[in-house]
Amino acid sequence: MHVFARRRLGLLLPAGLAAVLLAALAGPASADADADAQGGSVTRPRPAGLLQQAVNAIHGTGTVGVLAEVRSPGTRHSARAGTAELGTGRPVPRGGSFRIGSATKTFTATVVLQLVGEGQMSLDDTVERWLPGVVQGNGHDGRRITVRQLLQHTSAIPDVLGDIPALNSAAGYRAERLRTYTSEELVALAMRHPATNDPGVWSYSNTNYILAGMIIKKVTGHSWADEVNARIIGPLRLTKTSTPGSSPSIPGPHAHGYRGFGTGTALDVTEFNPSAVDASGSIISSADDLSRFYTALFDGRLLDPARLDEMTTTVSAPELKAEYGLGLAEFSLPCGGSYFTHVGGVSGYRTQVGVTPDATRTTVVLATGDGDKNTQKAMSRLMEQGLCRSKVQ
Repeated sequence: MHVFARRRLGLLLPAGLAAVLLAALAGPASADADADAQGGSVTRPRPAGLLQQAVNAIHGTGTVGVLAEVRSPGTRHSARAGTAELGTGRPVPRGGSFRIGSATKTFTATVVLQLVGEGQMSLDDTVERWLPGVVQGNGHDGRRITVRQLLQHTSAIPDVLGDIPALNSAAGYRAERLRTYTSEELVALAMRHPATNDPGVWSYSNTNYILAGMIIKKVTGHSWADEVNARIIGPLRLTKTSTPGSSPSIPGPHAHGYRGFGTGTALDVTEFNPSAVDASGSIISSADDLSRFYTALFDGRLLDPARLDEMTTTVSAPELKAEYGLGLAEFSLPCGGSYFTHVGGVSGYRTQVGVTPDATRTTVVLATGDGDKNTQKAMSRLMEQGLCRSKVQ
């Protein structure tokens, strides 16, 4: 498929993260909006604009706090609603940090593709070549699975997140939120389950990206996190973006994450050891940094054209009614054209980032709390408004 083919795509909500997006939460509501200016951008305060309305709609689905940012050439607009921490009334910090969950996968895939572009590895290398004996048993065979299949979720390797107690119940969270996992431990947990199908069939699995992180280390001699820092975070000066390793805290100003675990009671789950999600979902970032990363990805600063074409060439993901590339999904826009995106959700935080193929427009939506069945629809609707050339500010 051509990199910028126009397709009608469905909602991207990773199945492997469904467990972290459960019962609805409601918090004290406050809302405001502004347009922020930096580096010559134009300031246009419009507190009652369409962007604020879209943010309020997301908050109205039961999220605790929401922050959104839309950028186009010369302008940057943001809006927020709800609170940073229940019981305080404090607004969500505009430049604050969030756990971005599966949006981490775009960072991990970018590093893999850079290594491919440097000739250090190939997308058609087998997992067995780089990680001998790691993927085997219960129908798994690393000799039959390629690096490309890991990145596009066609490996048939099951998702490990169902085996992480801190992500699946309030009791599990309280008991194991500080537990440190190694990548090898996480993959071994996944190997206890049978293959979901034959390689080549799409099935979302966070284990794929944990394996990709292990391959990065095998190829370079450095951890996936070190490579993300050296190749992306440092060069782009993403000062609010970090690879926290096993640190359970979020540095600097941030909104608190909340989950109900089906109980109807909001539990503060901000403190969480992200080694449990590793290269699949552990990065911390901000709206500003995410916008700048996805812009740099599509304007050619991180990947050469051939590698970006590989990244944005998609396969069908029927269970999502979507198409998926390598760490990215492509959606059509109601105003014509398309955009690339990734949804993330982990430990009380929800993220969606979108960028137009020409890198001229980005939209980032960050939310805390479980929300309800309409939350993702509301986030995707804001994406469409922000990326279409309507006056969302």
